[in-house]
Amino acid sequence: MKKALTVLALSTLVSFNVFASETEHLEHHEMEKEGSSKYYIAVKGVMTLGDSIKETEGEEVVTVDGDTGAGISLDLGYKLPYGFAVEVDVIYVQNDVTIKSEDFEDETFTASYISTSLDLAYKYNLTHDFGLVAKVGYEYEYETIDGDSTDDTGFIYAAGAEYEVGENVLLVAEYEGSTIDGPRGDAIFAGVVYEF
Repeated sequence: MKKALTVLALSTLVSFNVFASETEHLEHHEMEKEGSSKYYIAVKGVMTLGDSIKETEGEEVVTVDGDTGAGISLDLGYKLPYGFAVEVDVIYVQNDVTIKSEDFEDETFTASYISTSLDLAYKYNLTHDFGLVAKVGYEYEYETIDGDSTDDTGFIYAAGAEYEVGENVLLVAEYEGSTIDGPRGDAIFAGVVYEF
Protein backbone atom coordinates (compact mmCIF):
# COMPACT_ATOMS: atom_id res chain seq x y z
CA MET A 1 0.00 0.00 0.00
CA LYS A 2 2.82 2.38 0.94
CA LYS A 3 4.58 1.59 -2.36
CA ALA A 4 1.39 2.32 -4.33
CA LEU A 5 0.96 5.69 -2.58
CA THR A 6 4.61 6.57 -3.29
CA VAL A 7 4.17 5.73 -7.00
CA LEU A 8 0.91 7.75 -7.10
CA ALA A 9 2.59 10.74 -5.42
CA LEU A 10 5.59 10.60 -7.79
CA SER A 11 3.40 10.29 -10.90
CA THR A 12 1.24 13.20 -9.71
CA LEU A 13 4.36 15.32 -9.16
CA VAL A 14 5.74 14.43 -12.63
CA SER A 15 2.35 15.15 -14.25
CA PHE A 16 2.16 18.52 -12.48
CA ASN A 17 5.69 19.45 -13.62
CA VAL A 18 4.94 18.44 -17.25
CA PHE A 19 1.68 20.44 -17.17
CA ALA A 20 3.42 23.48 -15.62
CA SER A 21 6.20 23.27 -18.22
CA GLU A 22 3.68 23.08 -21.10
CA THR A 23 1.64 25.97 -19.65
CA GLU A 24 4.82 28.04 -19.26
CA HIS A 25 5.76 27.25 -22.87
CA LEU A 26 2.33 28.35 -24.17
CA GLU A 27 2.43 31.54 -22.09
CA HIS A 28 5.91 32.34 -23.47
CA HIS A 29 4.64 31.76 -27.03
CA GLU A 30 1.69 34.10 -26.42
CA MET A 31 3.98 36.79 -24.97
CA GLU A 32 6.13 36.60 -28.10
CA LYS A 33 3.04 37.01 -30.28
CA GLU A 34 1.91 40.09 -28.29
CA GLY A 35 4.88 42.03 -29.63
CA SER A 36 3.93 41.34 -33.26
CA SER A 37 1.57 43.42 -35.37
CA LYS A 38 -2.16 42.90 -35.14
CA TYR A 39 -2.60 42.94 -38.95
CA TYR A 40 -2.73 39.90 -41.22
CA ILE A 41 -3.43 38.98 -44.83
CA ALA A 42 -4.77 35.67 -46.15
CA VAL A 43 -4.56 34.42 -49.73
CA LYS A 44 -6.76 31.39 -50.39
CA GLY A 45 -7.86 29.24 -53.27
CA VAL A 46 -11.63 28.76 -53.47
CA MET A 47 -13.72 25.83 -54.66
CA THR A 48 -17.46 26.50 -54.87
CA LEU A 49 -19.83 23.54 -54.61
CA GLY A 50 -22.58 24.86 -56.90
CA ASP A 51 -26.29 25.00 -56.22
CA SER A 52 -29.58 24.67 -58.05
CA ILE A 53 -32.17 27.45 -57.88
CA LYS A 54 -35.57 27.96 -59.47
CA GLU A 55 -36.64 31.30 -60.92
CA THR A 56 -40.07 32.31 -62.19
CA GLU A 57 -40.31 34.36 -65.38
CA GLY A 58 -44.00 35.04 -65.91
CA GLU A 59 -45.65 31.61 -65.84
CA GLU A 60 -42.45 29.85 -66.86
CA VAL A 61 -40.23 28.16 -64.24
CA VAL A 62 -36.52 28.26 -65.04
CA THR A 63 -33.93 26.14 -63.20
CA VAL A 64 -30.38 27.39 -62.92
CA ASP A 65 -27.90 24.61 -62.03
CA GLY A 66 -24.46 25.71 -60.90
CA ASP A 67 -21.50 23.39 -61.30
CA THR A 68 -18.44 23.39 -59.04
CA GLY A 69 -16.25 26.41 -59.58
CA ALA A 70 -12.84 27.82 -58.72
CA GLY A 71 -11.41 31.16 -57.76
CA ILE A 72 -9.28 33.17 -55.36
CA SER A 73 -9.87 35.01 -52.12
CA LEU A 74 -8.01 37.79 -50.31
CA ASP A 75 -8.69 38.62 -46.64
CA LEU A 76 -7.32 41.62 -44.75
CA GLY A 77 -7.68 41.34 -41.00
CA TYR A 78 -7.07 43.14 -37.72
CA LYS A 79 -6.75 41.17 -34.46
CA LEU A 80 -8.82 42.27 -31.47
CA PRO A 81 -8.46 41.07 -27.85
CA TYR A 82 -9.70 37.66 -26.64
CA GLY A 83 -9.26 35.84 -29.97
CA PHE A 84 -11.55 38.08 -32.05
CA ALA A 85 -10.66 39.78 -35.34
CA VAL A 86 -12.31 41.97 -37.97
CA GLU A 87 -11.82 41.06 -41.64
CA VAL A 88 -12.57 42.51 -45.05
CA ASP A 89 -12.77 39.76 -47.68
CA VAL A 90 -12.79 39.88 -51.49
CA ILE A 91 -13.60 36.75 -53.54
CA TYR A 92 -13.57 36.14 -57.29
CA VAL A 93 -15.03 32.86 -58.59
CA GLN A 94 -16.12 31.38 -61.93
CA ASN A 95 -18.28 28.33 -62.59
CA ASP A 96 -20.47 26.87 -65.35
CA VAL A 97 -24.22 27.21 -65.00
CA THR A 98 -26.88 25.41 -67.02
CA ILE A 99 -30.20 27.16 -67.55
CA LYS A 100 -33.08 24.70 -67.96
CA SER A 101 -36.61 25.49 -69.13
CA GLU A 102 -39.56 23.43 -70.35
CA ASP A 103 -39.95 25.70 -73.37
CA PHE A 104 -36.32 25.98 -74.48
CA GLU A 105 -33.26 23.78 -74.93
CA ASP A 106 -30.77 23.72 -72.04
CA GLU A 107 -28.01 26.33 -72.32
CA THR A 108 -24.69 26.39 -70.45
CA PHE A 109 -22.82 29.59 -69.67
CA THR A 110 -19.79 30.66 -67.63
CA ALA A 111 -20.79 32.68 -64.58
CA SER A 112 -18.55 34.96 -62.57
CA TYR A 113 -19.00 36.24 -59.04
CA ILE A 114 -17.29 39.04 -57.17
CA SER A 115 -18.18 39.29 -53.51
CA THR A 116 -16.95 41.37 -50.61
CA SER A 117 -17.77 40.95 -46.96
CA LEU A 118 -17.10 42.47 -43.57
CA ASP A 119 -16.61 39.67 -41.04
CA LEU A 120 -16.19 39.15 -37.34
CA ALA A 121 -13.89 36.17 -36.74
CA TYR A 122 -13.08 34.25 -33.57
CA LYS A 123 -10.09 31.92 -33.10
CA TYR A 124 -9.85 29.38 -30.29
CA ASN A 125 -6.31 28.04 -29.84
CA LEU A 126 -6.22 24.35 -28.95
CA THR A 127 -2.40 24.40 -28.85
CA HIS A 128 0.17 27.11 -29.46
CA ASP A 129 0.23 26.28 -33.20
CA PHE A 130 -3.30 24.96 -33.94
CA GLY A 131 -6.63 26.74 -33.61
CA LEU A 132 -10.27 26.56 -34.69
CA VAL A 133 -11.85 29.56 -36.43
CA ALA A 134 -15.48 30.70 -36.75
CA LYS A 135 -16.75 33.69 -38.78
CA VAL A 136 -19.96 35.60 -39.41
CA GLY A 137 -20.28 38.55 -41.75
CA TYR A 138 -22.32 40.70 -44.10
CA GLU A 139 -21.72 40.10 -47.82
CA TYR A 140 -22.33 41.92 -51.11
CA GLU A 141 -22.24 39.72 -54.25
CA TYR A 142 -22.13 40.79 -57.90
CA GLU A 143 -23.05 37.99 -60.32
CA THR A 144 -22.71 37.92 -64.12
CA ILE A 145 -24.23 35.14 -66.28
CA ASP A 146 -24.25 35.47 -70.10
CA GLY A 147 -23.84 39.25 -69.91
CA ASP A 148 -26.72 39.69 -67.43
CA SER A 149 -25.64 41.07 -64.08
CA THR A 150 -27.40 41.02 -60.72
CA ASP A 151 -26.35 41.88 -57.22
CA ASP A 152 -27.51 40.79 -53.79
CA THR A 153 -26.62 41.04 -50.11
CA GLY A 154 -26.78 38.54 -47.29
CA PHE A 155 -24.93 36.96 -44.41
CA ILE A 156 -22.02 34.52 -44.46
CA TYR A 157 -21.05 31.97 -41.83
CA ALA A 158 -17.84 29.96 -41.82
CA ALA A 159 -15.84 27.47 -39.77
CA GLY A 160 -12.29 26.28 -40.21
CA ALA A 161 -8.86 25.64 -38.77
CA GLU A 162 -5.44 27.30 -38.79
CA TYR A 163 -2.05 25.67 -38.28
CA GLU A 164 1.15 27.66 -37.71
CA VAL A 165 3.98 26.41 -39.92
CA GLY A 166 6.51 29.16 -39.29
CA GLU A 167 6.97 32.50 -37.63
CA ASN A 168 3.88 34.56 -38.56
CA VAL A 169 2.85 32.04 -41.28
CA LEU A 170 -0.22 29.81 -40.94
CA LEU A 171 -2.05 27.34 -43.16
CA VAL A 172 -5.83 27.79 -43.20
CA ALA A 173 -8.82 25.74 -44.36
CA GLU A 174 -12.45 26.91 -44.13
CA TYR A 175 -15.97 25.98 -45.14
CA GLU A 176 -18.30 28.91 -45.86
CA GLY A 177 -22.04 29.16 -46.41
CA SER A 178 -24.17 32.15 -47.41
CA THR A 179 -27.79 33.24 -47.13
CA ILE A 180 -27.61 34.51 -50.75
CA ASP A 181 -29.44 32.09 -53.08
CA GLY A 182 -27.51 31.56 -56.28
CA PRO A 183 -25.83 28.95 -58.46
CA ARG A 184 -22.45 29.58 -56.81
CA GLY A 185 -23.34 27.61 -53.66
CA ASP A 186 -21.24 27.10 -50.55
CA ALA A 187 -17.45 27.28 -50.73
CA ILE A 188 -14.31 25.57 -49.44
CA PHE A 189 -11.16 27.64 -48.92
CA ALA A 190 -7.51 26.65 -48.44
CA GLY A 191 -4.53 28.95 -48.28
CA VAL A 192 -1.91 30.84 -46.31
CA VAL A 193 -2.18 33.53 -43.63
CA TYR A 194 0.69 35.95 -43.06
CA GLU A 195 0.75 38.04 -39.86
CA PHE A 196 2.77 41.24 -40.11
